[in-house]
Amino acid sequence: MRIVTASEMYAIDQYTIEQVGISEDTLMENAGQAVATILRERLDKTDRIAILAGSGNNGGDGVVIARVLTSEGYNVDLWLIPSSEKMKGAAKRALDIYQHAGYEVKNYMAHPLPLERYDVVVDALLGIGAKGQVRSPYQEVIQAVNRIDSLTVYAIDLPSGVPADGGEVEIAIRADVTITIQCPKLSAYLFPTADYYGELIVVDIGIPPRALETASFRQLWTESDVKRTFPVRKRSSHKGTHGKVLVIGGSHQMPGAITLTAKAALRSGAGLLTMAIPDDIYPVVANRIPEAMLLPCRAENGYFAGAMDVASLAIDAIAVGPGMGRTEGTKQVVQAALAQDVPVVLDADALFFWEEYASLLKERTKPTVVTPHPGELARMLQLSIQDVEKHRFTLSKQLATDYGIYVVLKGPYTIVTTPDGKQYINTTGNPALAKGGSGDVLTGIIVAFLMQHASVQAAVSNAVFIHGKAADWLVQHGHSPLSVLATDVIDTLSSILYDLGGRPK
Repeated sequence: MRIVTASEMYAIDQYTIEQVGISEDTLMENAGQAVATILRERLDKTDRIAILAGSGNNGGDGVVIARVLTSEGYNVDLWLIPSSEKMKGAAKRALDIYQHAGYEVKNYMAHPLPLERYDVVVDALLGIGAKGQVRSPYQEVIQAVNRIDSLTVYAIDLPSGVPADGGEVEIAIRADVTITIQCPKLSAYLFPTADYYGELIVVDIGIPPRALETASFRQLWTESDVKRTFPVRKRSSHKGTHGKVLVIGGSHQMPGAITLTAKAALRSGAGLLTMAIPDDIYPVVANRIPEAMLLPCRAENGYFAGAMDVASLAIDAIAVGPGMGRTEGTKQVVQAALAQDVPVVLDADALFFWEEYASLLKERTKPTVVTPHPGELARMLQLSIQDVEKHRFTLSKQLATDYGIYVVLKGPYTIVTTPDGKQYINTTGNPALAKGGSGDVLTGIIVAFLMQHASVQAAVSNAVFIHGKAADWLVQHGHSPLSVLATDVIDTLSSILYDLGGRPK
């Protein structure tokens, strides 16, 4: 499912109209019919429904919805917020059809809007073309809708007042459900705008796939995608079949981080695993994961003292960074890891010295995956966290394409960006993951999956999906988001992997 900006959606519509030959009127009729189908499934004919229509195409969609529901016996009032003279194009033609069918139009400019009489409001006020400050009379209508808690509010395409491409919100409809047309808009996956959407439902209005190809490649990565790409273990497999992984990390302050990564990697199918740690913390780490091998490395004050001999190890992938600390030794270890001709995952403290080794990434022939949270990406790009959050899609794409790497920008709706700029958005996960250790677990899952999947993108996207799915399972089965630990997420991986098809065949 593609995710688009406002300009991309306009281009898709234009291509569909001019190149494919589907008229604007047909698209509006299809949109109204598709939304009405969803509303029929959710509303009762005894519900008192107010459809609030603006003057643009979003309002035209609302007019079609009102006609369809009224014709089927629903208790609907269509309220035009501007005067009918302001309706143009397809929206005006939809209004003419509505009136020729004998249905009444109520005009907000002539009569007060008695919202307290209604059970349901359908917001078809402002569409993706709305820019800047919300003006009168829309501002007053939006404020009135938001004041009445008893209303169930359905927004069409996006909540009125929410910018389609994300950004700050001055005033906007707070929807319970948003029924979006053909493609979700970027603001549904950015904050603070995502908070206004409520439940998101996408309806298909018959735009052909060829038209969608005019937009940048951004799409949701869903459970069906995971199942489609998930590796199947053969009966003949052995521990060497599924990869030998080296995880490098830990320090005297954070000895647990490396064990979280290692245990998550083993739980996610890594065949053999070695933990490279500062020798100072060997007594602390040695008995935590009996399935892992240990490689104690020269330490200084509890941190890696310098570059280690990675080349002599027979390994298939490396994860480096969890709990390492930000020392000169960390920098040298990361550089040594990047010199190896195997996939490398850079996480946490491995990202701190980004400028010191970023140029090395362009020379690598094997995949590199970086997993920054917004604060880390802000440091890497020398921007503010606010800038990163505002431009999550643009900045992660820029980083991935500039250096030829896979970027996992963590957070709500984690974005996985490939070296060619394709972006995959994850919708699993919840605030239970907002806790120390969660990123270490994700790193372990990613490095394990890299050795088992045919596609790097599928490996990384599946890891992100399953990491979030484990957290979702926990809060659905008796855990509070406040109490979930990173170790709980690891312990839940077995059930999630089994449900998704990780079984022998």
